[in-house]
Amino acid sequence: MTDTVVFLDRDSLPVPVPVLPFPARYLEYPATSVDEIVERCASARIVISNKVPFDRDTLRRLPALKLLAIAATGYNHVDLDACREQGVAVCNIRHYGDSTVAEHAFALMLALMKNLPAYQRDVAAGVWQQSRQFCHFGAPIRDLRGATLGIVGAGGIGQTLAGMARAFGMRVLFAERKGRPDARPGYVGFETLLAESDVVSLHCPLTEDTRLLIAQPELMAMKPGAVLINTARGGLVDEAALVAALKYGQLGGAGFDVLSSEPPSADNPLLKARLPNLIVTPHVGWASREAMTRLAEQLVANIAAFVAGEARNRLD
Repeated sequence: MTDTVVFLDRDSLPVPVPVLPFPARYLEYPATSVDEIVERCASARIVISNKVPFDRDTLRRLPALKLLAIAATGYNHVDLDACREQGVAVCNIRHYGDSTVAEHAFALMLALMKNLPAYQRDVAAGVWQQSRQFCHFGAPIRDLRGATLGIVGAGGIGQTLAGMARAFGMRVLFAERKGRPDARPGYVGFETLLAESDVVSLHCPLTEDTRLLIAQPELMAMKPGAVLINTARGGLVDEAALVAALKYGQLGGAGFDVLSSEPPSADNPLLKARLPNLIVTPHVGWASREAMTRLAEQLVANIAAFVAGEARNRLD
């Protein structure tokens, strides 16, 4: 029997995808709305989704579905419990972007510790041209060497970032889970990390336990002038509270590649803020061509393994 394979949001992966190594009826759509899922997937045994959500009701209406292949690492848009109950296997992509996401986080951190956006704004506004000396002293500039980086999430990206930071002479801390009374070896308490870190970088998944992991109490507990980096998931941070912390000087800067809803609305607090110590990039930390090519290859390998009766990168 020839399987039907449907890729619901093909434009989310702008690199060639290897040919499936088995006979298949392959369909792809640039993007798919929630209302279009059932019609497009009615006969599909295998569905590929990057960010198209699958809830219990949608899954119930797709009795032919046997594999949901996520074209990403994050899976908070899929109801895994409902998939298990319905016998739908789920797989995701792993470690394809460890280096490129860590590089993006490091670039944000370095730019903010040196306050490059503020200085770029000053030069564009003609402030340097009006200086009475050869340079213009504006926003504070800090070295990475000797500073402390606190990492929340000790997976591949977090570990890769730690290696980069140590190469620059930084002290690295890994956070224990929030609320856990005793820290495991190699970790420090979550509150300790907030209090001691000059930079806090988030690299954990978005779950019910981590949603709003960083809100007003945590921002106030951070070291005054610290920098917050988020290349993981927007829902980890209370965005309105973050803007307030930046405006009132509690934080020295923030670099975000992810927002609470994507694409964001025009009234998102981080987009409206327009602060010189805030950098927002459009969820592209993962999107080097090299990383996307690895993702596409792993996606096809996951699907081929399922068809061959093997469990590869399974979440169910």
